This record gives sequence, C-alpha cells and structure tokens, in this order.
Amino acid sequence: MTASARATGEVVAVIPARGGSKGVPRKNLRRVAGVPLVGRAVAAALAASRIDRVIVSTDDDEIASVAREWGAQILRRPAEISGDTASSESALRHALDALAEGGVDVGVLAFLQATSPFIDPHALDDAIALVRRGSFESVFSAVETYGFLWERSAEGARGVNHDAAVRPRRQDREPHWLESGAFYVMDAPGFRAAGHRFFGRTGIVAVPERTAIEIDSEEQLQLARAIAPLIRSRLAGAEAIDVDAVVTDFDGVHTDDTVLVGSDGAELVQVSRSDGMGVSRLRAAGIPMLILSTETNPVVGARARKLRVDVRQAVDDKAAALRAWAAERDLPLHRIAYLGNDVNDLGCLEIVGWPVAVPDAHPLVLAAARVVLARDGGAGAVRDLVERVLRARDTAADGPSAPVTTPPHAETSRKAQP
Repeated sequence: MTASARATGEVVAVIPARGGSKGVPRKNLRRVAGVPLVGRAVAAALAASRIDRVIVSTDDDEIASVAREWGAQILRRPAEISGDTASSESALRHALDALAEGGVDVGVLAFLQATSPFIDPHALDDAIALVRRGSFESVFSAVETYGFLWERSAEGARGVNHDAAVRPRRQDREPHWLESGAFYVMDAPGFRAAGHRFFGRTGIVAVPERTAIEIDSEEQLQLARAIAPLIRSRLAGAEAIDVDAVVTDFDGVHTDDTVLVGSDGAELVQVSRSDGMGVSRLRAAGIPMLILSTETNPVVGARARKLRVDVRQAVDDKAAALRAWAAERDLPLHRIAYLGNDVNDLGCLEIVGWPVAVPDAHPLVLAAARVVLARDGGAGAVRDLVERVLRARDTAADGPSAPVTTPPHAETSRKAQP
C-alpha cells in the first residue's frame, strides 16, 4: 500500500490478553475505577465510532468471561502463542487468520493494550482515519516530551537525544515522542507483509501525558487507581447502570453518616424520602434490593422493613454475605450494583460489576468506584442510583441491538453497557 491508497474492508480492534502475567498477577483482570483492565480496553474500542468489531484474544477462561460481559468477541489463543515469550504480533496474526477463515475482510487493524487503562476513543478514531484514508500505513499513540535522555556506560553517562554541552530552552527545542502503549493502528495487509507494527509511512497521534500510563508493576497499578477519579471518562459518567439487583450499605448511604444520641442512649438517623420513592419504583420494576450493614442498631432493620427490601445487618464479612445473598437468588455478581462509602465496603466493591460510591466517600472507595454519584448519602444517593438503574431498563426496552457476525473459533454475547 502507498500513502495515497485507501484501506478497504472492516476496521477490527484486537486486544491480546494472556492469563499468565507475572509482574502483576492476573493483570488483565485487575481493576481501575471499578472496571477490569480488559473491560476498560473493550469499552474504549466500542466507544470508538470507526471500529466495526472488537476481539479479545486470550487463553484464559476468566478473562474471556469478563471480556464477553463487556461486549467483545472472544478468540481462543493457542498455547504455543500464549507464553511469556509470545509476541503481540503473533496474537494479531492469529486473529487475522481466524477472521479470514470466516470470510471477514480486514482493512484496518487496531491493536489495543489492556495494560493502558485510559485509552481515548477519540484519539483512536483519529488514528483509524489516518490509516483509512491512506495518510499513513501505521499510526501509534504517543506523548510529546522535551526530556533530556541519557544512557549509562562504563565510561559514564552520555546524552542520547541532546548535546550535553548545550542546554537549549524548551521553546528552542523540537519535541520527541514517547509511545504511550495504548494503541497501534495499521493497514492490515501491510502488517501481514511486514510482520511487525511499524512499517511504511508511520504517523503519530498525540495523547495527554496524564493518560499515558502502562501498567507493568503494582506501583503503576496503584498510580492509575489514584488518578482515575481525575480522568473520569464516558466509562464513569452519569449514564445508565445496567444491572439485575442493587445492594447498598446503610450508614453514609441511606443516611448522612451522622447520628443523634438521646440521654437514654437511643440513636436516631435522618433518611431521605426521595430515596423511599426511588426504592418503591425499583420494587415495581421487579429489581431486588438488599441493605447490607455491619451496624447492630435496630434502625437499620426498621428502615429496610419500611422500604420492603431485604436486609442483612451485624455482618462482619460483607463480601461473603453478598455472595451468599446473590447465590440464593441465582444473581451473577457482575450484574449487581453495590453502593458504599467507607473502607468496610471495599470487599463488596471489588466483586460486583458496578461498584458505586457517594461523592463524600473515603478516598479508597472513590478510587474503587466505577461510578461516583451526584448526591450525598442521606440526600438522595439511593434515588440517584435507582434512577440510573431504571434508565438502563428503559433504554433496553427501546429495542434490540443489531446482531454481531462472529468469526470461526470466536465467541460473542450482547454488547455490555459501558
């Protein structure tokens, strides 16, 4: 292909995701802002308007299950290209072969890495457009840098991208570009011919430095979690929450986390009537709800009876209680929203599909949340959550989504709500 030719055929995103990562065990399933890394990559690809098909190439059953929940097609990767020494290119070639076998003509190949948690769908679309119209044969995401780079040797440090004797001002220098690792977009036939991701005329799409994190260590994972609330994207906005059940903490969620204590020791809390109306609408929609609390105060049970919902209180292990309640009702955990505010909610937030926090929650809870609500506990937080859940039901009732064509050896399911 020349730089003036246009790529034809489908635009396919492939996300390689092995199960055997060692630097960060089970890395592709670790969560940032409440979403598994592989789920974040799938959601970013689905949010890109120019991508026709999203495939996760994996050797791992759990990764396959999570990726399928998020709306990807699953391609089982053979063991011989799933080990530590296997290249990403081998997974990409395998995916192209499977698609060709199924009669799918791939014109543009987008290679996304799940280890980049903040992939920008708009930047991805820009890269696809550059390859699609023939401006470049390959395009990658990168960060502009003016850093002075050095290398070590037996003779001492030596400047790599500059003359150590000259220290020009930033405005007098041309920038260099550092790969972000988020995505690489290629003309598919050109990739097959070259055998690697950089060939022909190569272009760059700039992405913000704050999003250019690659997770290869526990420290980088913790950094991504810390900054995720500052990079809230469409993955964690005010849109609908598509679940089959709602579970909430009590103090700090149904209440403002304060208590009035009388001279006789009796405790009183304040709740929101708006929450009560929301829960009644949730019941009318047939969506089960559980209040789960470590608190022993009888006010918790009284409020649950008033709302006519299930309650488990004086619970030491909230995650175990949640698992048991879900199992009794045959509810998959990924179809449950859990609303919490404090550190004793973290165990539950880590196991559900929709971990949700109130705005004034503990920082660790905010970092674990997929969605941070607009209303505080005791001031309509539960109503806020309920409205989002019902909105998802209303959206689904508008009509079925378009069918997806699946290549051989691939599995698929309905598109997940990001």
